[in-house]
Amino acid sequence: MDDITGARIFWEWQLPLPAPFDVLQITDTEINLCFITLVLTLLCVFLTRKLKVRPTSKKQLIAEYIVKMADNFVLGNMGARFMNFVPFIAALFALSIFSSLSGLIGFYAPTADLSVLLGWALLVFVLITYYKFKSGGPVGYLKSYLEPIPILLPFNIISEIATPISMAFRHFGNIASGGVISTLLYGALAALSHMLLGWLPGWLGTIPIFQAGIPAVLSLYFDWFSGFLQAFIFCMLTMMYIASAAGEEEPAAEEK
Repeated sequence: MDDITGARIFWEWQLPLPAPFDVLQITDTEINLCFITLVLTLLCVFLTRKLKVRPTSKKQLIAEYIVKMADNFVLGNMGARFMNFVPFIAALFALSIFSSLSGLIGFYAPTADLSVLLGWALLVFVLITYYKFKSGGPVGYLKSYLEPIPILLPFNIISEIATPISMAFRHFGNIASGGVISTLLYGALAALSHMLLGWLPGWLGTIPIFQAGIPAVLSLYFDWFSGFLQAFIFCMLTMMYIASAAGEEEPAAEEK
């Protein structure tokens, strides 16, 4: 169960830098994210060992099915010229899902930490900016801030900055709020059990009977459905923004 006060701090170092960069902290977020990354890496190694041209094992069939789904996901939303993004989108999707679901086994979900989502969104923002420069050049990129009329320059700048912030806060808000609601409800049900059954003698008065069932039902939404949904939305927005920034593919020159 997540702690509504945030990730626990394990180590803290003072740095000779101005605030707020003068403290380096290692929290549940960093440790759990490293563990999840290791699990995903080992899973990929396991699924891709001893592959054959014609699959003869369920392991290879599962691996090929996952790769095919990732290919279709990117192909259907970005087009054939962006197929090199398949590993990136698949890794982002898997990391988001595993991070959100880690709360089911008692970990602090890294996706409930805003700094993680801001880091992912910043990476996406860099890719968006890169493709805007690549498609229109520096002049075209700067000129886009003056479109459709120059007076909209401040609003276009705000819109550009708001892109990664909105992506991060959307994902963070849904995952973190689910953890907070589940934790508060879990505590309330424990208090209700004690209030109604506390008069029973011995250990019978300590049974948290109302905690059985209801939190599990909520977990289906907050941990499973919401976790998958937010990973899907984040990846969809990533593909949409990058494909839009790259613009239309220039037609090949006709042979004379």
